[in-house]
Parts: sequence; structure tokens; C-alpha cells
Amino acid sequence: MSGMCSVSDRYLEVVVRELTQGDLPAILDIEHQGYSHPWSEGVFRDTFRSGYSLLGIEQAGRLEAYAVQATLFDEAHLLNLCVRPASRGRGYARQLLRVLLAESACQGLQRMVLEVRVGNRSARRLYQSEGFVVVGERPGYYPDGAGREDAIVMALGLAGPADPTS
Repeated sequence: MSGMCSVSDRYLEVVVRELTQGDLPAILDIEHQGYSHPWSEGVFRDTFRSGYSLLGIEQAGRLEAYAVQATLFDEAHLLNLCVRPASRGRGYARQLLRVLLAESACQGLQRMVLEVRVGNRSARRLYQSEGFVVVGERPGYYPDGAGREDAIVMALGLAGPADPTS
């Protein structure tokens, strides 16, 4: 076999776009694959109101990742960021996070806050590599089998210090 196969750019192109209620089946599919305690359809339906931003990454016409962010006053709160398990490690989470950070800064928001499971080391590494710092913790925040898992609260200043006490 010689030479390279000719592949249409359509299959390589990754698109970041706003999500609509029509994306709900794909969002729920990723959510159920990604989490042991997924959000309900009703919770996602509520996020299609004002005050929330939903972004997704699509490749070859298939939703691969999504993010849900709420905005309250001058703060962005990243509520959910999930990548289809088979598509992890391709940089989709980082790409979505960077777009949300840029949009939030453009809107004049002061910081982004998020909670992450103590045991989710890959997500914690991602957030730390993007400049997020630990500003607190929430004991028993996440359901985890028969018990609960603590959350680490992280923040990144967009136009000032991430920690409001500094």
C-alpha cells in the first residue's frame, strides 16, 4: 500500500457550537455514559433557559462533549463538563473550557467557579493546568455509590483575583 488515503475534511473538522433542545438525546447519551449519577432530562431541560450557556463539540456530525455554565451577577459557574468516554484524551474538554473562559471574560465576568470530585484526578489536572486554584471544598457534595464524595471548589479570575479574600 502506498500513499495516503484521501479523507474528507468533513470527518476531521471539530465544531464548537451552542446546543439546543434538539441536542438533548445526544447530551443525555453522553451524560449516562460519563456519570454513575447522571443529571435527569428535567434538569437539562431547565438549563435551556436564560442565565445558562450550553456548548458542545461536534465531530463528523456527532456530539462528542458538552458543557453547561450558569451565570450569576459577575460570576460564571461551570456546572457540567462531560466528554463521551470513547472520545476522551482528544482535548475536547480543554477546548470547551477555553471557549467558555474566553466568552465569560468577553462578557465582563470576574471569575469562573466549579466543583470537581476529589477523586477525579484528570479533571483536576485539566483545571489546574488552565490556572484554576482551589478555593474551598464541599464535604459530601457528590453521590457516590452508597455514600457521598467530597468536592473541591476551584476558581479562576477572569478580570481580577480568583479568591475573593485576596
